[in-house]
Amino acid sequence: MKTAKVTRILHSQGLHQAKFDRLTQIAALCGRVRADVWQRCSGLSTAQQSAYEIRNAWMAEGYDWHGLPARLGKATLSDALGDVQAGREAAKVSVKKAIWHRTRGDGEERHRLYPLLKRNRWDEDSFLHRQMRKLWKGGTSHCTNQIVADAGSYTTKDWHGRAWIYLQGLEHGQRLAIPLRGTHLPTGTLRIILQDDGQVAVHYALDEDVACCTKPCGQGELGVDKGYTEAYADSEGERHGEGLGDLLAAESDARKVKGKKRNQLRAVEQKHRAAGRIKKADNIRRNNLGNQKWDRRQDRHEAQVRDFLCHAAHRVVDRAGTIACEDLTAPMSSSKYRHRDTNRRLSGWVKGIMADTLTSISRRRGSALVLVNPAYTSQIDSRTGLLQGTRRGDRFYGLDGVVLDADTNAARNILQRLYDDGITLYTPYREVKRLLRDRSGTPDGTAHPGLEPAKQLALP
Repeated sequence: MKTAKVTRILHSQGLHQAKFDRLTQIAALCGRVRADVWQRCSGLSTAQQSAYEIRNAWMAEGYDWHGLPARLGKATLSDALGDVQAGREAAKVSVKKAIWHRTRGDGEERHRLYPLLKRNRWDEDSFLHRQMRKLWKGGTSHCTNQIVADAGSYTTKDWHGRAWIYLQGLEHGQRLAIPLRGTHLPTGTLRIILQDDGQVAVHYALDEDVACCTKPCGQGELGVDKGYTEAYADSEGERHGEGLGDLLAAESDARKVKGKKRNQLRAVEQKHRAAGRIKKADNIRRNNLGNQKWDRRQDRHEAQVRDFLCHAAHRVVDRAGTIACEDLTAPMSSSKYRHRDTNRRLSGWVKGIMADTLTSISRRRGSALVLVNPAYTSQIDSRTGLLQGTRRGDRFYGLDGVVLDADTNAARNILQRLYDDGITLYTPYREVKRLLRDRSGTPDGTAHPGLEPAKQLALP
């Protein structure tokens, strides 16, 4: 099994302005190489060539790398070709769907088209060629703040309790010394990103089992239901990551207030611009309507939420070796029956980060994470496995008078769905409802005859 990679980021500390200016000059030259790659290699002529073949062809024609050292130029070329390939592969996803719709009932034609698309030989078929021309149009690069350095273009050293990177410069035999915070020494290919504050961030990749040494997982089996007020609720009634909803709501409300004020300033700026007071309008836009503070706040919030969810995911994995979970990346549409503030707060629900943290931590610690079909898991009575009862808020009202915690009830249904051979992960929700209706023995699948709702409902 191939080992997963994780990214580590180191930050510089005390980088002099003169060094930063020299790094800016190198990054600008790297940007010119990137622009050449996107201009020359984003078409069909190089689609079937490897990065080594393209590099050798450029060197054979005498490409000068715009004055960059050859090592830095080759590393930039390889990185930009990876971006081009990623964009091309993203376009193929839509082309595969088009092939599927075109070849329904014709498996032989489908098996002919798929290999041509995979091997970048779509020019041999007019349909594939037309689809790729429509969906893959190449692109341009305006990135001028990154330097990609392979292992041969820099050295590292721990000196006087600090880590240093000695990067190859534009002058022969001279290197730029970059001081870092802490004593961690990066390895492998580096991505040096120049920041607006005059410092740099150094990104590098490590094997996950090397970067993360954690204790093993638990031994039990748990079903996990995602939540907003808390991150996860498991099938044993435990809640993990309580306070998530307060954290998300506070940030959403703060951004709402900030956004209102920015909109008022934007209206003032447009009023001055319409009246011909261009200098006044430019000052407002430059000093009050920028995105630097806005983006920094968003980055801090995401880092805080990710740390919060990592702690919650670790507590889940502490208890279970097998975790049944619904697909946490499924979209949630807004509802006209909810207040607009509720819809706004739910729009900030970090389901993607929840999925990433639970997946990475369970894999890292050896726990098996199994995705199950989430259809109707919140509407089934976990004691019977049938569509009996009603969910209202955080309570599930059974038809026999018992009130269950809604999140725990859903988590138990998710765990039971793990062993339900009749309902797979990709079973359509209409088919799920039909199966539940057949199991209940009633036309609508809601309850057995003779059961009436309880008049007094109380938590046990």
